[in-house]
Amino acid sequence: MKIHELSPAPGSTHVSKRIGRGLGSGTGKTAGKGHKGQKARSGGGVRPGFEGGQNPLYRRLPKRGFKNINRVEYAVINLADLNAFEAETVVTPELLLETGLVKNPKDGIKILGNGELTVKLTVKANKFSASAVEKIQAAGGQSEVI
Repeated sequence: MKIHELSPAPGSTHVSKRIGRGLGSGTGKTAGKGHKGQKARSGGGVRPGFEGGQNPLYRRLPKRGFKNINRVEYAVINLADLNAFEAETVVTPELLLETGLVKNPKDGIKILGNGELTVKLTVKANKFSASAVEKIQAAGGQSEVI
């Protein structure tokens, strides 16, 4: 057994510390906050990233490039992975999610032409590569853009 494998006994609870309940409690008087200052006040403290007025790290570092807010990111799947389906199956994004071939569909699903397709399928996806369309048709199937 290692120290990181230790866990409390099932059903056990830990009594929370009662802060500011007299000197005998061990956390009385200043209630563990020390003497005065910004962090001792109610509602006191500084926001994340605040460095006491010094120019903070996120403002000191140079900014580079830009983030395209209109970028469309596809979840990609290769043709070789579609051989898992039986012949004449209609492969839809929902079916790919169910079977676990795609875990996160992102903004849509794109079929790439890596590998060989040996099964006749009807594949419905948001986008296809040119080689994927060729190989699907060569296997006797068809591709539909949704």
